Amino acid sequence: MKLNQYTTLGRSGLKVSPLCLGAMTFGEDWGWGSSEETARTIFDAYVDKGGNFIDTADGYTNGKSEEFVGKFVKDRKLRDQMIIATKFTFCAQPGNPNAGGNGRKNIYRALEGSLKRLNTDYIDLYWLHAWDMFTPVEEVLLTLNDLVKEGKIRYFGLSDVPAWYLAKMQTIADLKAMHKLIGLQVEYSLLERTIENEHVSACKELGVGICPWSPLASGMLTGKYKRDKLESGNGRMSKMKDTGNPSFEKLFTERNWKIVDKLVSLSKEIGRTPAQIALNWVATSPGITSTIIGATKLPQLEDNLGALNFMISKEHRDELDEISGLEPTHPYVFFSVPMQAMINGNAKVKGWS
Repeated sequence: MKLNQYTTLGRSGLKVSPLCLGAMTFGEDWGWGSSEETARTIFDAYVDKGGNFIDTADGYTNGKSEEFVGKFVKDRKLRDQMIIATKFTFCAQPGNPNAGGNGRKNIYRALEGSLKRLNTDYIDLYWLHAWDMFTPVEEVLLTLNDLVKEGKIRYFGLSDVPAWYLAKMQTIADLKAMHKLIGLQVEYSLLERTIENEHVSACKELGVGICPWSPLASGMLTGKYKRDKLESGNGRMSKMKDTGNPSFEKLFTERNWKIVDKLVSLSKEIGRTPAQIALNWVATSPGITSTIIGATKLPQLEDNLGALNFMISKEHRDELDEISGLEPTHPYVFFSVPMQAMINGNAKVKGWS
C-alpha cells in the first residue's frame, strides 16, 4: 500500500489517498498544534509523497486551520490536484443557536465562511460534523443537494452520526434520485471499535466509504504516554486530561492501557513503532477507505506514513483483535457464532455475496 495508490470514496468517482492529512493541528490557537511554518512543512511532505486528501473544519483552531490549508494549496498551485474536505455544525457565535447546527441557514453561513478562509470557490467534500438531534434528515439532504447543484460543493458526507441517520439519508436520496452521501467520518481505533456493531455494515450496504478519525486515540496508541506520567508531557492528551471532554476522559482505563502495553510489546518484536502498527490495523480493517492522521511535527508525519510500508501478520492481528474486542451487548449477542449455530441447527451456512 502506498500513499499514491488511490481508492474511490464510497460509491463515487472521487479518488483519495489511503491516509488523509488531518489539519486540526494546523494553528496554535488551542494551546497545542503547529505554527504556520511547521504546518506548511507537514503539508509539503504529505503532498510530495503523493497524498491528495486533506481534512479540516470551520472551527479548527478558530479558523486558522482552514486559512493555512487554503494558503498552502494556493501557493503550490494544487487546487485541481487536492481533495479539500471541511465541515459544518458547531456554533460560531455563542448565544446564537442559528450560527450552529445542521439547519439550512447555518449550513449556508458556515460554507460561505469556509470558502473565504480556504480561498476557493468550491469544496470537494463537505462533511456534516455531528448530528444535532433536531434538524430533519430531509432538510440536510436537500440543502446539501442544492449546494452540489450550485457548484459550491462536489460531494458530501456525514461525521459522528447514528447508523440509522446515515441509512435514512441514503435511502431517501435513493428513492428520490438525489445526490447521495459518499463518506462517513467516525472515530475508530484499537481503543474505540464501537462502529463495528452497525456503522461498518451499514456503510458497506449503502455504498459509503469510512474515514476514521483519531486512529491513534489522541496519541495514546503511540506509546509515548505512561500511566503515571500523563501530566508531564506536552502533548494533547496531557493538556486535555481532567477537562471533562468525553472524547479524552474515556481513554484512561485499565483496558486501554493493556492494549497500549500490547502494542509496545509487538513494536519491539517486529521493529515497527506502536503508532505504525495501530495505524496499519485501522487502515487495513474492513470498510476503511482513508484513515485521517494528524501531526504537529514532521517526524510524526513521517512515522505515520511508515504505516503503509508493511502488513501486520494474521497472528499479530488476531492478538490485537482479541485484546481490543468489544464486549458482547444486546442485541449484537444474537448475531454471534453460538447464536447463529442455534438458529441454523448447527449446520454450516454461508450467505450469498
